[in-house]
Amino acid sequence: MPTPEKLVDLRAAMTLTEKASLMSGENFWNTKPITRLGVASIMLTDGPHGLRKQGGAADHLGLNASLPATCFPPAATLVNSWDPALLEQVGVALGTEAAAAQVSVLLGPGMNIKRNPLAGRNFEYFSEDPVVSGKMAAALIRGIQSRGVAASLKHFAVNSQETHRMSIDEIVDERALHEIYLEGFRIAVTEGEPWTVMSSYNKVNGTYANENVQLLHCVLRGDWGFDGLVVTDWGGNNDRVAGLIAGNALEMPSSSGVTDQQIIDAIEAGTLDERVLDARVDEVLALIARTDASAQQTTVDLDAHHELAVEAAQHSIVLLRNENHALPLGPANGKVAVIGDFAETPRYQGAGSSLVNPTRVDSALDALRSSDIDIVGYERGFTRRDTSSRRLRRRALRLAGRADTVLLFLGLDESAEAEAVDRTHMRLAANQLQLTRELIALNVPVIVVLAGGAPVELPFADDVDAIVHSYLAGQGGGRAVTDVLTGRVNPRGKLAESYPLRYRDVPSSATFGRTEATSEHRESIYIGYRYYDKVGLPVRYPFGHGLSYTQFAYSDLVADHSSATVTVTNTGDRTGAEIVQLYVEAPDAAEGQFRAPRELGGFALVSLQPGESATATIDYAEHAFDVFDAAASEWRTVGGQYTIIAAASSRDLRLRSLLEVDGGPAPDAPAELDHYRTGQVSRATDAEYSALLGRALPAAAWPRARPLTRDDIIAQTKGRGGFASLLHTVIDRSSDLFLLLGRPHAANNTRFALDLPFRSIERMSGGLVDKAMLDALLVMVNGHFWRGSRQMLSAWRAHRRGRRARRDIDTQN
Repeated sequence: MPTPEKLVDLRAAMTLTEKASLMSGENFWNTKPITRLGVASIMLTDGPHGLRKQGGAADHLGLNASLPATCFPPAATLVNSWDPALLEQVGVALGTEAAAAQVSVLLGPGMNIKRNPLAGRNFEYFSEDPVVSGKMAAALIRGIQSRGVAASLKHFAVNSQETHRMSIDEIVDERALHEIYLEGFRIAVTEGEPWTVMSSYNKVNGTYANENVQLLHCVLRGDWGFDGLVVTDWGGNNDRVAGLIAGNALEMPSSSGVTDQQIIDAIEAGTLDERVLDARVDEVLALIARTDASAQQTTVDLDAHHELAVEAAQHSIVLLRNENHALPLGPANGKVAVIGDFAETPRYQGAGSSLVNPTRVDSALDALRSSDIDIVGYERGFTRRDTSSRRLRRRALRLAGRADTVLLFLGLDESAEAEAVDRTHMRLAANQLQLTRELIALNVPVIVVLAGGAPVELPFADDVDAIVHSYLAGQGGGRAVTDVLTGRVNPRGKLAESYPLRYRDVPSSATFGRTEATSEHRESIYIGYRYYDKVGLPVRYPFGHGLSYTQFAYSDLVADHSSATVTVTNTGDRTGAEIVQLYVEAPDAAEGQFRAPRELGGFALVSLQPGESATATIDYAEHAFDVFDAAASEWRTVGGQYTIIAAASSRDLRLRSLLEVDGGPAPDAPAELDHYRTGQVSRATDAEYSALLGRALPAAAWPRARPLTRDDIIAQTKGRGGFASLLHTVIDRSSDLFLLLGRPHAANNTRFALDLPFRSIERMSGGLVDKAMLDALLVMVNGHFWRGSRQMLSAWRAHRRGRRARRDIDTQN
């Protein structure tokens, strides 16, 4: 990598126009080159769990095909391994494939906190807990960057929902912001040292994340020491100059020069210091230099990568239930009926920008037929989409009647989990639930294999014999699931998120996705197990839960001020691995305090032969004994007698050890926060939430009276009448039509257009739309259709003449 001095000399040789040109892409995936100075163009591309390099038409939502690449399990699955070493291996493979394809920046990992089970992009994220999220993301980053390819940690920050994601204002108190939503990013940045960070679309407390000086400059660079480049999410720029000042260097994709000119104009007008632009240029040049290795010749062993994808899935599958040792399958299970569409056509990844074109896909049905299990037959049982089919159900029930055991494959379909849309409920499809009830009524043992990237309600859980959760298992998931079912592999995965009994139990259920302009995080720090444990609410499966075909005993817990040791013994008759979780319980279990009773303080993976024992040493997380003092804007160690707990899950607490910690009292909280002290946050009033924020609540609804502007989103045309309503209806109905045609990905991606700000039409049109045309469109949607139509025609003609003139000049040159 060139020295900083050489990079400064290179930048000093640039004109203002050349410097500004580096601040946005040349096209959808590449940066601009400066040929006369030897500044290369580099490629950035998706994705978090597999390379999505498009060979033809480019898009950000997986509409058009990409080149074949290994599809590893996504983050929601990999995290269940609780194995940073495994994720680093996967990262190395991802980096190798990117380098071979001459991709310099791989856009991932994604690591936003799973605030709510309905968030459409949960499958791309790790956990409800920042410690496990940060540790796993850091490992993936280290692996990717070991191959000379930059990882891009995303989406910074508080990207908690897909509904109105490009305009939503995430309202979150300072304590929750730092303890929950930023802490995982901090761990990933300090331990993984990513070369790039991607800013999120949304606002955070009134300011777009990409323009947020506090987040990008003070926290990311100042507090955490990040020395890389910040890139926008695709189309995620609002005010280009404000973003530049905050610390965003690169806008993607190309804005066809629109925002480059804004930068030049601001410098010439004296409203932007050129030294700010110089700092951002240095960051771009440093990234280009850092990723030189991506242009080297690299060979890829796709067979080996497929085997790694299988191994990653094997270690991430979670055995949720196993009554009377129903698993592993063997001769005692007799004839086995395989039922459920997901057995033959696996659901192995999510949809949107992370959609990978896999090199191959293993189905569970093929793998089961190749095993020693006596498969008596297979039936789909239900349609992929939630439509009733008595014929499919009858065939499945007839098959089950001939079997001794039923393997039932259930899950969320492709339309349920995708970028740009959130789920509307937490249930499985009604046709799947009906079939499940009828199969249970046959009194044949039923083993459920579940697929999906986020929690679902499981009303049948106590009535089936076993539940194996594959999550989204990547291209090797079919073989991995079969290996777990047959006992070739002993399951070791554990949940990195809580499974509530029903959606109304989720602390954010009353507010998530229900407002237009803002998203109020009224639950504050009480996310997932922090909430359920605080209020003592029963859950279906707790955070950290996962069973094995063997058993583990814990003993000899010893806690000091930096770490704890615990001995684990495999007391069963199979080789297995145990994920030991260390919880730090607050003094007096936080009774009457604005604090969770216990939080994850660390974890370790221990692999053991039958009868073998091993001692694990687990370091405490950096802020294990701290809370964030919002008034002082800093972390404070709270003193007192803590309890260190070695556990198999957040509810399976095995051993305890007391530890006296030196520190001060807990920071004072406003007197009005009674419900935050008890954890009953669903009962918090507007006044109480306002006191927590320290300011008045912003308006949650879009303004209806004023005309729409460039900064409003297309969804705001709904209900305005005339052309505005027609525009909304056309997009909405087009999405419905794609669903009817069996194209759920296209349906979801069509709806994405509703959340686009009007300004993005000009910037992302590839030069087809200019400012005058956009202004004419706004006149049309604001109730003056004919006047706007005339303006549009005039603007279009002028734009066409201008493009022709520029082409003629280019031809002459």
